Amino acid sequence: MSFEVKNPAAGEVAFRQDFTAEDFHTGGFRSDELHFCLPYGEIRGRQWTFDGIRMIHSESRFNQCAELEWSGDTEMVTMHFNLKGKVSMTDPETSKTFAFSNNQHNIFYGRKAAGVMKNEDLQMSLFLVQFSKEAFFTIAGNGNDVIRRFADAVAKDQAAAFSDANLPIDFSIGQCIGSVLNCPYADSLKRMYLLSKSIEMLVMQAESFDKVLSKKATVLKTDYDKERISFARNYLLKHLACPPSLTELAKLAGMNEYKLKKGFKEMFGLSAFQYVADVRLGLAKEDILAGRKSATEIAFELGYSSLPHFSSAFKKKFGVSPNQVKA
Repeated sequence: MSFEVKNPAAGEVAFRQDFTAEDFHTGGFRSDELHFCLPYGEIRGRQWTFDGIRMIHSESRFNQCAELEWSGDTEMVTMHFNLKGKVSMTDPETSKTFAFSNNQHNIFYGRKAAGVMKNEDLQMSLFLVQFSKEAFFTIAGNGNDVIRRFADAVAKDQAAAFSDANLPIDFSIGQCIGSVLNCPYADSLKRMYLLSKSIEMLVMQAESFDKVLSKKATVLKTDYDKERISFARNYLLKHLACPPSLTELAKLAGMNEYKLKKGFKEMFGLSAFQYVADVRLGLAKEDILAGRKSATEIAFELGYSSLPHFSSAFKKKFGVSPNQVKA
């Protein structure tokens, strides 16, 4: 059994990794670097395997627009987070295709899958959390109705998806993914940390599907609207040090201020500038945990008028002061 990425233009396999259900249980904690080159770019990534779970993060950079075909034939549950770029996934058993755009997620179970990756903006970023069946049942045994319905299909070996439509990655999920990618721990502590984050992400995904079932979108009516809000969010993330005004951001996103303001909160659960503030504080916490910067340095860089002002905002967000976070 394997995972393959093919370059259809050249008619060749660009990357192949042999992986079976047994490989989920390697014993201990394993970390691997991934890297493969194409005639028009490269894909780099990291993966961590532990306790029946595999986490994968990949970043792709290309010098021209193209398509890559991929396929896999290992039985697993996959939490799919498409951070940037376009990816499609088709389950041969159901023939149903899911097309991911920027900043979307879903959860799948199957024994085979295939699809296409498109690099229309020359960059792609993907984050996956994959479980063996046994590991998934251990974690999801006491979940809500959404998880239980999905788990029932997995128990019957039926290909399944959490939702018929992919959902936007909200602030909480994005922050959790960021915590994994910037994990300050090593070895056994990292194993425990990533296990806790995999459970946290499953809970957040289940909660996001519950919200969709109970509330329909009122502002973002089309996929284009959602893509414009994703663009606005990505622009803010690139300009955290000096974010644009709401008026400037609306012009950049190509929509009016009302739709941007309401749509951003509808999609991410926070206003645009609450989102910026929370991302900044999340990065501050990671810097403090890693010992990269002092609280005073961070407060200055984030534009707080004083250290007490920063400490107050930090404590309101995380329940502890910056000096207590490493205690």
